Formats: sequence, C-alpha cells, structure tokens
Amino acid sequence: MPINLNSRSVLTLDDFSPQEIRLLLRLAAELKAAKAAGHEVARLAGRNIALIFEKDSTRTRTGFEVAAHDQGAHVTYLGPTGSQIGHKESMKDTARVLGRIYDAIEYRGASQKAARELADWSGVPVYNGLTDEAHPTQSLADFMTMREFTHKHLSGMCVTFIGDVGNNVARSLALGAVKLGIDMRLLGPRQLWPDAGTVGHLEAIAGRTGARLRVTDNFEDGLTHADFVYTDVWLSMGEPKEKWRERIGLLTPYRVTADVMRQTGNRHAKFMHCLPSFHNLETTVGAEIGSSFAIDCMEVSEEVFESEASIVFDQAENRMHTIKAILVATIGA
Repeated sequence: MPINLNSRSVLTLDDFSPQEIRLLLRLAAELKAAKAAGHEVARLAGRNIALIFEKDSTRTRTGFEVAAHDQGAHVTYLGPTGSQIGHKESMKDTARVLGRIYDAIEYRGASQKAARELADWSGVPVYNGLTDEAHPTQSLADFMTMREFTHKHLSGMCVTFIGDVGNNVARSLALGAVKLGIDMRLLGPRQLWPDAGTVGHLEAIAGRTGARLRVTDNFEDGLTHADFVYTDVWLSMGEPKEKWRERIGLLTPYRVTADVMRQTGNRHAKFMHCLPSFHNLETTVGAEIGSSFAIDCMEVSEEVFESEASIVFDQAENRMHTIKAILVATIGA
C-alpha cells in the first residue's frame, strides 16, 4: 500500500515507521537533485507556513525559509519577541489562531509538550524544529548525509555519537538509527547517559528492526569500525552557564581529536556535527570559555573539524533538503 504522509506532523521520529523515514530520505534526495539540475517543480504554491522560534537558529530558520521559497510557499517568522505566545496568550489559543491562517506551523522551543499542543489544537501539520526532547529534522539531514558519504545501505552502517549522549540530538539520532537498522553506539560518561526508560525503548525498537544499540564509556567498544563519528556541544541551548565547569571536566576525555578518529580503525570514517561548534576561539562564547578554562576548543579539535573527514557543512545544507521533503510530503499539492 502506498505511503501517504499528507497532513502529518513531524514532532519526533518515534511517530514514523522505518518505511516512512526512508520515503522522506528518498524524496529529499530527489528534490536535491532536481534543484541542482534546475528543474525543480514547485508543489507548495499558495501555501503559508508560520515559523515560531522561541530559540534562535541559523540552519533551521534558513532551511525552512529557503525550502518553502523554492517550492512556492510563503513564510512568516515569529521570533522570541514576535508574538504573544506565553506572555498574553496560551499555546492552545495561539494554535487555534494560527491554524485558521496557516497551512502548517514550525516550532522551535524548549517544550516538546508545546509542540504537541500546537499539533493537537491547530488542525494543521506542525514541525518540530528543536525541543529539549527531540530534533527530528536534524536527524533526517544526518541520515541523508550518511547515505551520500558511504556505499553502504543504512542498515549496514556503524555510527558513534560521542560526548553528551543524553541530549536531544543524540537521542533523536539514536531513535532514527535503531528504526533504520543501524549499528548505533552512544559513547560518553555514565553521568550523561540517557535514562533507563529511553534506553529500553531504543532496545525494543532495535529488537524489531535488527539494529544494534550500545551505550558505553569504553572507547574500543564505542569506536571500532565506526563509519561516522558524531558529536555536539557540551552544554545545550538553555542550560545554565554554571554547568560549564562540570561539563568540561566530564567531557574533555571525549573530545573528538585525530586520535579518536584513528581509533575507529576506518580510514574512511567521517566526522559529523549538527553545528554550531566550538572548535576554536573565534566566537564570543568560545573565547570566553577558552579564557576561563585554558582550553582552545571544546567538543572537537580544529584539526578534525577542518579535515577532509569533516562533512559538517554537507549536513548543514541537507537540513534544507530534508525540510523541503517534509513540507512537500505533508502539505504538497
């Protein structure tokens, strides 16, 4: 039976079957090829999309805006101070207003509950651009990028996420990976492992799909034969700055260096990061942390970030292509 994602929200990959995830990845690849060849067909003409950003963004905002524009849709950006959400109007009331005006809504903020409330009350598809719990549009871009840099099928890949393995990016990546049959390793200090309920849920999915899941603090177990080594910032957006000292102490041993990449034993292993990345002192935050803690990088070294193994900017571009696939699949003509 053909897969139909019309009118579906994208709040977490938990809501999608492996076949539906693969469909979105195939569609993203087709749309990317069509754009490159100059024969993309606009399937969103006359559509209007609201973009709610309670947290600032580069890739998510530009990805949605360009994807919508390429496909003929119009967007309205509602920034952290651009609406009455949470100040004078509840999310439930906002949802019912926006659902009368827009064909779809993107939401980027702290609360997964708020994203679900938007979906429950707006009556239109809602897309999670990032919450504290999940980052599904990032994970789709990650899997698309992996496909582009290996001859293997997704189910034949080995992926290691190293560092804060309990954060939203790691959990979303692991969720998609076990659905797709990937050998997924979460390598980090025990203090930052995902909770037992999350691990149990991932293991249950892996048991059905043939995926492998490993949560470990052992580098040999976590890195051997990895095709992709993925990391993220050590302190997520919204967490208090007072945690920097603790996180630096916990995670410095898990920094991605050239030696870490060599430990994969795979000379073709690629480095991935969802960005932004603190790989030098060329940002305000990087310089501040470097001065305070006498370090010149955090989660990844400059050597690895700028190496031929790094595919982080391919990931960044693919955010737009996978977001476009979501829009076309859910509200396209």
